[in-house]
Amino acid sequence: MVKVAISGILGRMGKTIAKLAYEDSNIEIVAGIESPDCAHTHDTVGEILNVDLDAPIVSDLSKVIDITDVVIEFSNSTEAALSHLRLLAADKNKKGMVIGTTGFNDEELKEIKELSKDIPVVLAPNMSIGVNLLFKLVEEAAKALKDKGYDIEVIEMHHRFKKDAPSGTAVKLVDILKKETGIENVVYGRNGEYPNGRPSDEIAVFALRGGDVVGDHTVIFAGLGERIELTHKAGSRDIFARGAIEAAKWIKDKPAGLYDMMDVLNLK
Repeated sequence: MVKVAISGILGRMGKTIAKLAYEDSNIEIVAGIESPDCAHTHDTVGEILNVDLDAPIVSDLSKVIDITDVVIEFSNSTEAALSHLRLLAADKNKKGMVIGTTGFNDEELKEIKELSKDIPVVLAPNMSIGVNLLFKLVEEAAKALKDKGYDIEVIEMHHRFKKDAPSGTAVKLVDILKKETGIENVVYGRNGEYPNGRPSDEIAVFALRGGDVVGDHTVIFAGLGERIELTHKAGSRDIFARGAIEAAKWIKDKPAGLYDMMDVLNLK
Protein backbone atom coordinates (compact mmCIF):
# COMPACT_ATOMS: atom_id res chain seq x y z
CA MET A 1 0.00 0.00 0.00
CA VAL A 2 1.35 3.41 -1.01
CA LYS A 3 0.09 6.42 0.93
CA VAL A 4 -0.12 9.45 -1.35
CA ALA A 5 -0.81 13.14 -0.96
CA ILE A 6 -2.03 14.79 -4.16
CA SER A 7 -0.94 18.40 -4.70
CA GLY A 8 -3.20 20.42 -6.97
CA ILE A 9 -6.05 18.05 -6.17
CA LEU A 10 -8.76 20.47 -7.33
CA GLY A 11 -7.27 20.94 -10.79
CA ARG A 12 -8.29 18.90 -13.84
CA MET A 13 -5.45 16.44 -13.43
CA GLY A 14 -5.60 16.40 -9.64
CA LYS A 15 -9.26 15.37 -9.60
CA THR A 16 -8.65 12.67 -12.20
CA ILE A 17 -5.70 11.27 -10.26
CA ALA A 18 -7.71 11.30 -7.03
CA LYS A 19 -10.63 9.47 -8.65
CA LEU A 20 -8.45 6.71 -10.10
CA ALA A 21 -6.25 6.48 -7.01
CA TYR A 22 -9.34 5.99 -4.84
CA GLU A 23 -10.31 3.03 -7.04
CA ASP A 24 -6.81 1.48 -6.82
CA SER A 25 -6.50 -1.11 -4.04
CA ASN A 26 -2.75 -0.49 -3.79
CA ILE A 27 -3.09 3.27 -3.15
CA GLU A 28 -4.35 5.13 -0.10
CA ILE A 29 -5.04 8.85 -0.46
CA VAL A 30 -4.02 10.45 2.84
CA ALA A 31 -4.41 14.11 1.84
CA GLY A 32 -5.02 16.64 -0.87
CA ILE A 33 -2.98 19.83 -1.05
CA GLU A 34 -4.16 23.18 -2.39
CA SER A 35 -3.10 26.83 -2.18
CA PRO A 36 -3.84 28.75 1.05
CA ASP A 37 -6.48 30.91 -0.65
CA CYS A 38 -8.47 27.87 -1.83
CA ALA A 39 -12.03 27.76 -0.50
CA HIS A 40 -11.91 23.98 -0.06
CA THR A 41 -8.95 23.64 2.32
CA HIS A 42 -11.31 22.70 5.16
CA ASP A 43 -13.07 20.04 3.10
CA THR A 44 -12.08 16.40 2.67
CA VAL A 45 -11.05 14.57 -0.47
CA GLY A 46 -14.17 12.45 -0.04
CA GLU A 47 -16.42 15.51 -0.26
CA ILE A 48 -14.75 16.52 -3.53
CA LEU A 49 -15.05 13.02 -5.03
CA ASN A 50 -18.43 12.32 -3.42
CA VAL A 51 -17.10 9.15 -1.79
CA ASP A 52 -16.51 7.91 1.76
CA LEU A 53 -12.97 9.21 2.37
CA ASP A 54 -11.99 11.52 5.21
CA ALA A 55 -8.51 12.50 3.93
CA PRO A 56 -8.14 16.25 4.54
CA ILE A 57 -7.43 18.97 2.00
CA VAL A 58 -4.67 21.14 3.46
CA SER A 59 -2.59 24.10 2.33
CA ASP A 60 0.55 23.03 4.20
CA LEU A 61 2.33 19.80 3.23
CA SER A 62 4.18 19.74 6.56
CA LYS A 63 0.89 18.90 8.30
CA VAL A 64 0.61 15.57 6.49
CA ILE A 65 4.21 14.73 5.58
CA ASP A 66 4.53 12.15 8.37
CA ILE A 67 1.62 10.06 7.05
CA THR A 68 2.67 10.32 3.39
CA ASP A 69 4.87 7.94 1.38
CA VAL A 70 4.80 9.83 -1.92
CA VAL A 71 3.61 13.27 -3.01
CA ILE A 72 2.04 13.41 -6.48
CA GLU A 73 2.61 17.00 -7.62
CA PHE A 74 0.26 18.51 -10.19
CA SER A 75 -0.07 22.09 -8.93
CA ASN A 76 -0.07 24.77 -11.64
CA SER A 77 2.72 26.70 -9.88
CA THR A 78 6.37 25.76 -10.32
CA GLU A 79 7.21 27.63 -7.11
CA ALA A 80 4.63 25.64 -5.15
CA ALA A 81 6.03 22.41 -6.57
CA LEU A 82 9.57 23.45 -5.63
CA SER A 83 8.55 24.43 -2.11
CA HIS A 84 7.07 20.96 -1.61
CA LEU A 85 10.20 19.34 -3.00
CA ARG A 86 12.41 21.38 -0.66
CA LEU A 87 10.30 20.30 2.30
CA LEU A 88 10.49 16.62 1.33
CA ALA A 89 14.24 16.79 0.73
CA ALA A 90 14.78 18.30 4.18
CA ASP A 91 12.61 15.70 5.93
CA LYS A 92 14.53 12.95 7.69
CA ASN A 93 12.26 10.21 6.33
CA LYS A 94 13.10 10.98 2.68
CA LYS A 95 9.68 10.50 1.09
CA GLY A 96 9.36 10.29 -2.70
CA MET A 97 7.86 12.77 -5.15
CA VAL A 98 6.24 12.44 -8.57
CA ILE A 99 6.27 15.76 -10.42
CA GLY A 100 3.86 16.33 -13.30
CA THR A 101 3.89 20.13 -13.03
CA THR A 102 5.37 21.74 -16.16
CA GLY A 103 6.86 25.11 -17.06
CA PHE A 104 10.04 24.96 -14.95
CA ASN A 105 12.83 27.29 -16.08
CA ASP A 106 16.48 26.24 -16.27
CA GLU A 107 17.32 27.41 -12.75
CA GLU A 108 14.34 25.56 -11.30
CA LEU A 109 15.28 22.37 -13.15
CA LYS A 110 18.81 22.72 -11.81
CA GLU A 111 17.42 22.93 -8.27
CA ILE A 112 15.22 19.87 -8.82
CA LYS A 113 18.28 17.92 -9.95
CA GLU A 114 20.20 19.02 -6.86
CA LEU A 115 17.37 18.18 -4.44
CA SER A 116 16.93 14.75 -6.03
CA LYS A 117 20.30 13.82 -4.53
CA ASP A 118 18.44 13.60 -1.22
CA ILE A 119 15.15 11.90 -2.21
CA PRO A 120 13.78 9.88 -5.13
CA VAL A 121 12.01 12.08 -7.69
CA VAL A 122 10.15 11.18 -10.87
CA LEU A 123 10.06 14.25 -13.11
CA ALA A 124 7.98 13.77 -16.25
CA PRO A 125 6.18 16.32 -18.43
CA ASN A 126 3.88 13.56 -19.63
CA MET A 127 3.14 10.35 -17.79
CA SER A 128 1.19 8.37 -20.35
CA ILE A 129 2.63 5.08 -21.58
CA GLY A 130 1.93 6.06 -25.18
CA VAL A 131 3.72 9.40 -25.00
CA ASN A 132 6.77 7.84 -23.42
CA LEU A 133 6.82 5.27 -26.20
CA LEU A 134 6.61 8.24 -28.59
CA PHE A 135 9.74 9.66 -26.93
CA LYS A 136 11.53 6.38 -27.64
CA LEU A 137 10.33 6.19 -31.25
CA VAL A 138 11.36 9.80 -31.91
CA GLU A 139 14.78 9.08 -30.45
CA GLU A 140 15.26 6.08 -32.75
CA ALA A 141 13.96 7.94 -35.82
CA ALA A 142 16.22 10.93 -35.15
CA LYS A 143 19.24 8.64 -34.85
CA ALA A 144 18.40 6.83 -38.08
CA LEU A 145 17.68 9.97 -40.11
CA LYS A 146 20.50 12.18 -38.83
CA ASP A 147 22.35 13.97 -41.67
CA LYS A 148 20.09 12.38 -44.29
CA GLY A 149 18.30 15.55 -45.39
CA TYR A 150 15.13 15.35 -43.28
CA ASP A 151 13.57 18.54 -41.94
CA ILE A 152 12.09 18.27 -38.45
CA GLU A 153 8.91 20.00 -37.27
CA VAL A 154 7.08 19.55 -33.96
CA ILE A 155 3.37 20.36 -33.66
CA GLU A 156 1.34 20.23 -30.44
CA MET A 157 -2.24 21.17 -29.60
CA HIS A 158 -3.99 21.55 -26.26
CA HIS A 159 -7.18 22.97 -24.79
CA ARG A 160 -7.72 26.72 -24.54
CA PHE A 161 -7.10 26.72 -20.77
CA LYS A 162 -3.50 25.46 -20.83
CA LYS A 163 -1.22 27.98 -19.17
CA ASP A 164 2.14 27.25 -20.86
CA ALA A 165 3.32 26.96 -24.45
CA PRO A 166 4.91 24.98 -25.87
CA SER A 167 3.84 22.05 -23.75
CA GLY A 168 6.28 20.27 -21.48
CA THR A 169 5.93 17.23 -23.72
CA ALA A 170 6.91 19.25 -26.79
CA VAL A 171 9.92 20.64 -24.91
CA LYS A 172 10.95 17.08 -24.03
CA LEU A 173 10.58 16.02 -27.68
CA VAL A 174 12.78 18.93 -28.76
CA ASP A 175 15.41 17.99 -26.18
CA ILE A 176 15.49 14.45 -27.59
CA LEU A 177 15.77 15.75 -31.14
CA LYS A 178 18.57 18.18 -30.27
CA LYS A 179 20.53 15.46 -28.51
CA GLU A 180 20.22 12.92 -31.33
CA THR A 181 20.67 15.27 -34.31
CA GLY A 182 23.09 17.84 -32.94
CA ILE A 183 20.79 20.63 -34.15
CA GLU A 184 20.73 23.47 -31.62
CA ASN A 185 18.65 26.09 -33.44
CA VAL A 186 15.00 25.90 -32.36
CA VAL A 187 12.36 28.30 -33.73
CA TYR A 188 8.92 28.77 -32.21
CA GLY A 189 6.39 29.52 -34.92
CA ARG A 190 7.43 30.91 -38.26
CA ASN A 191 6.67 34.08 -40.20
CA GLY A 192 8.28 36.48 -42.67
CA GLU A 193 10.26 35.75 -45.82
CA TYR A 194 12.76 32.98 -46.43
CA PRO A 195 14.67 33.93 -49.62
CA ASN A 196 16.77 30.77 -49.42
CA GLY A 197 13.98 28.50 -48.22
CA ARG A 198 13.83 26.60 -44.95
CA PRO A 199 17.17 26.34 -43.13
CA SER A 200 18.25 22.73 -42.71
CA ASP A 201 19.81 23.32 -39.30
CA GLU A 202 16.68 24.13 -37.33
CA ILE A 203 13.83 22.43 -35.51
CA ALA A 204 10.52 24.28 -35.64
CA VAL A 205 7.88 24.07 -32.91
CA PHE A 206 4.23 25.07 -33.28
CA ALA A 207 1.84 25.31 -30.31
CA LEU A 208 -1.89 25.34 -31.06
CA ARG A 209 -4.55 26.14 -28.47
CA GLY A 210 -8.30 25.69 -28.70
CA GLY A 211 -11.41 23.94 -27.48
CA ASP A 212 -11.06 21.01 -25.11
CA VAL A 213 -8.19 19.12 -26.77
CA VAL A 214 -6.54 16.96 -24.10
CA GLY A 215 -3.20 16.80 -25.89
CA ASP A 216 -1.91 16.02 -29.39
CA HIS A 217 1.78 15.79 -30.32
CA THR A 218 3.29 15.15 -33.75
CA VAL A 219 6.91 15.02 -34.86
CA ILE A 220 7.41 15.30 -38.62
CA PHE A 221 10.55 14.13 -40.41
CA ALA A 222 10.11 15.55 -43.92
CA GLY A 223 12.45 14.40 -46.68
CA LEU A 224 12.35 14.79 -50.45
CA GLY A 225 9.71 12.41 -51.75
CA GLU A 226 8.61 11.04 -48.39
CA ARG A 227 7.52 12.09 -44.92
CA ILE A 228 7.42 10.30 -41.59
CA GLU A 229 4.95 11.48 -38.95
CA LEU A 230 4.97 10.15 -35.41
CA THR A 231 1.80 11.16 -33.55
CA HIS A 232 0.22 10.63 -30.17
CA LYS A 233 -3.33 11.81 -29.45
CA ALA A 234 -4.68 11.77 -25.91
CA GLY A 235 -8.40 11.13 -25.67
CA SER A 236 -8.67 11.28 -21.89
CA ARG A 237 -6.72 12.65 -18.93
CA ASP A 238 -7.04 9.19 -17.41
CA ILE A 239 -3.90 8.08 -19.28
CA PHE A 240 -1.78 10.70 -17.52
CA ALA A 241 -3.38 9.98 -14.15
CA ARG A 242 -2.74 6.24 -14.44
CA GLY A 243 0.88 6.95 -15.31
CA ALA A 244 1.27 9.20 -12.26
CA ILE A 245 -0.21 6.51 -10.02
CA GLU A 246 2.12 3.86 -11.45
CA ALA A 247 5.06 6.23 -10.89
CA ALA A 248 4.03 6.68 -7.25
CA LYS A 249 3.94 2.92 -6.73
CA TRP A 250 7.27 2.50 -8.48
CA ILE A 251 9.19 5.22 -6.64
CA LYS A 252 8.30 4.19 -3.10
CA ASP A 253 11.47 2.98 -1.36
CA LYS A 254 13.65 3.73 -4.40
CA PRO A 255 17.07 5.27 -3.68
CA ALA A 256 17.52 9.02 -4.06
CA GLY A 257 17.89 10.18 -7.64
CA LEU A 258 16.18 11.89 -10.55
CA TYR A 259 14.05 9.50 -12.59
CA ASP A 260 11.60 9.82 -15.47
CA MET A 261 8.80 7.72 -16.92
CA MET A 262 11.25 5.87 -19.12
CA ASP A 263 12.67 4.45 -15.88
CA VAL A 264 9.20 3.69 -14.50
CA LEU A 265 8.15 1.91 -17.70
CA ASN A 266 11.54 0.21 -18.21
CA LEU A 267 11.95 1.77 -21.66
CA LYS A 268 15.61 2.70 -21.26
